[in-house]
Amino acid sequence: MERLGTGIGWRPEIADAVERMPGIDWVEVVAENVCPGHLPASLRRLRERGVTVVPHGVSLGLGGAERPDPDRLAALAERAEVLGSPLVTEHIAFVRAGGPLTASAHLEAGHLLPVPRTRDALDVLCENVRIAQDALPVPLAVENIAALFSWPGEEMTEGQFLYELADRTGVRLLIDVANLHTNHVNRGEDPAKALAELPLEAIAYVHVAGGYERDGVWHDSHAHPVPRPVLGILADLASRVAPPGVLLERDENFPEPAELEGELDAIRAALRAGRRSAAEARAEGAGAGPAAPAGRAEEPADSSGSESARERLGLAQAALLSALVAGTPAPEGFDRVRLRVQARALAAKRAGIVAKVAPELPVILGNGYRTLFLAYAHGRPLTGGYRRDALDFAGLLLADGLPEDPRARRELREWWLERSGPAPRSRRPAVRLARATRRVLSRR
Repeated sequence: MERLGTGIGWRPEIADAVERMPGIDWVEVVAENVCPGHLPASLRRLRERGVTVVPHGVSLGLGGAERPDPDRLAALAERAEVLGSPLVTEHIAFVRAGGPLTASAHLEAGHLLPVPRTRDALDVLCENVRIAQDALPVPLAVENIAALFSWPGEEMTEGQFLYELADRTGVRLLIDVANLHTNHVNRGEDPAKALAELPLEAIAYVHVAGGYERDGVWHDSHAHPVPRPVLGILADLASRVAPPGVLLERDENFPEPAELEGELDAIRAALRAGRRSAAEARAEGAGAGPAAPAGRAEEPADSSGSESARERLGLAQAALLSALVAGTPAPEGFDRVRLRVQARALAAKRAGIVAKVAPELPVILGNGYRTLFLAYAHGRPLTGGYRRDALDFAGLLLADGLPEDPRARRELREWWLERSGPAPRSRRPAVRLARATRRVLSRR
């Protein structure tokens, strides 16, 4: 595996700072945020300097019941080729459910959700990974995700699940140590045990990120400093294997460049501490590296990823996602309190993305934007993308006579009319009057 070194997640907000940072060997970009024909100048300059750029996908949904969408795979492949990347990465997660497979409404999560660690889910995931591997021009690595809740009836630990996945497909692993910490707090899982069960030789690189704890729940925010426990898990990993690359993730609430450089220094220090620990263990005759994976789950007689496994997984994921985004009852066996926390987190993230897609809405609605949007989102799942979501939100407010302030309502109406038709509204009064007349006549 290619040695990547120390990297940072490239984001437009910190592009200039990343270019000036010392010791940056590579960067990672969110694949869906990059247009192959119009690469940002900062990324072009980094590539010209020999800095490796890795596209990191967030929308394939490899852990979902449906097979990967060919168009999404083609888009990811195109980005890898344009960027000259040595590999591409995605997540072990599902992001949508429903549709023809389950004869139910199509639902989008707008977020990465955990797959159950069951044989059905593993069989489906393995087949989906093989499909993706065949469609991509470079190796694929998949990432363990953070979760706020657990699935009932799981049959494997995280380490066993990842070991089986890598063993059966040959896929590389992107190990997020911050997500191991998240799952320790939220699900009671031991990070050291997970590391001991991993096929360490399959690690492509490592993610490090920050978060925060509230009411006993750890939120993987990517908007806070990296905490000591996460650096401790990184040091533990480095005592077992020398990871080919380590990357700092930060997605919002960006600090000054000096603070980011300080976090990178802390990451390098954790790696050194892990290597020292391994050297001391060798000197004492204890040996380095982990033992053989503990408690590897037994392979069943039939692990073919059959259609029946897809149907069972699809029904389970559709029921869960419906509870999270459409307000239906929680499926049996789930922690209802944790599902409510997850549902609120999904709605809050949706509100944040809509605010970025349509930045005029928070300006028009002021401090009431978030409250109004969360009320709108309750029981109304995302179905047509975030731009459509913004229009539907504004249309519903206007239908309900909101906002109460006449000036804000007038501005919202102008904003909605400008974007809801097939073409921008003309500045000429006669044309606008003609369009308004046609709308009235069409409703009769």
